[in-house]
Amino acid sequence: MSVLFWLLAVASVAAALGMIFSRRAVYSALMLAVVMLSLAVLYAVQDAPFLAFVQVIVYTGAVLMLFLFVLMLVGVDSSDSLVETLRGQRFAATVAALGFVLLLAVGVGNAALGDVAGLAGANAGGNLQAVAGLIFTRYVFAFEVTSALLITAALAAMVLAHRERRHPKLSQKELAKQRFLGPHPTPLPPPGVYARHNAVDMPARLPDGSPAELSVSPVISRREPERREEIEEGEKQ
Repeated sequence: MSVLFWLLAVASVAAALGMIFSRRAVYSALMLAVVMLSLAVLYAVQDAPFLAFVQVIVYTGAVLMLFLFVLMLVGVDSSDSLVETLRGQRFAATVAALGFVLLLAVGVGNAALGDVAGLAGANAGGNLQAVAGLIFTRYVFAFEVTSALLITAALAAMVLAHRERRHPKLSQKELAKQRFLGPHPTPLPPPGVYARHNAVDMPARLPDGSPAELSVSPVISRREPERREEIEEGEKQ
């Protein structure tokens, strides 16, 4: 048990440091998932199956995955994290971090200096009953504070994933008007049309026989300019 504890402790601490120092929000969420799964295994080893299942189902499976899916769908890169969407959020984050460190120190000191009941004594009436008794009697205030913290974390994820729209969203009528006023109101010819090979890297042919450069993706054009020149020279010959 001690070997498993040290392995999971090192993994969870390393993942927690990676979550803090990672520049991408998606990587931070994945590192947080590793921390939560490590805690779930530690709960299971300590004969607390209810806490282990709650850790996996509620936190890792619901709350964290919701944050991860929102970040992946919206798309937040490292440049967005440097922009403060709310004034004073850095100061508020510093105050919250100091408060969390203080609470952590008080909790560790209470666990180190207080009386130890032991695992068998704590789970004498059953693990589920013991957890419910502690949550709704001795630690009811901490339980409510944790609930408020989770709600705040969900709102913070929504604020960080929000992007300010710099230009008004165009309507369908405006998009159609912009398209017909442009140089190409009709769809571009697909690649390979009237060419010798039906491939995405072969340009279409205009009525005069010249290649239509717009029919080929500019990505392919930049990647294989020499190959396209050889193909065009071979067609001319």
